[in-house]
Amino acid sequence: QVQVVESGGGLVQPGGSLRLTCTASGGGFMWYGMGWFRQAQGKEREMVATITNVHGDNRGDYADFVKGRFTISRDNAKNTVYLQMNDLKPEDTGVYYCRAKLGTEYWGKGTLVTVSS
Repeated sequence: QVQVVESGGGLVQPGGSLRLTCTASGGGFMWYGMGWFRQAQGKEREMVATITNVHGDNRGDYADFVKGRFTISRDNAKNTVYLQMNDLKPEDTGVYYCRAKLGTEYWGKGTLVTVSS
């Protein structure tokens, strides 16, 4: 059983930065596709960024609305994936969820990000 835990959310002013952290326990982390998703109040959950691990390739795929502002990365030795969020906007507010996927999907409980002045 894989357990996924997110951290790093909080309140930040527009234009500020946050780094979210997701740790997945249970073994085999390097084989999992990892991703960050978010859900704003009253809206559906949407993909923010995903990253696979093909021969150590650390490339991520991003939703258009975060390209150039967010960076996803992973440290397989620490069973951890990060989401560096820069130039945050009020519309980035929401609960951010981490997902581990290897056929089956495993989700964390989320961490709240609030962008407000």
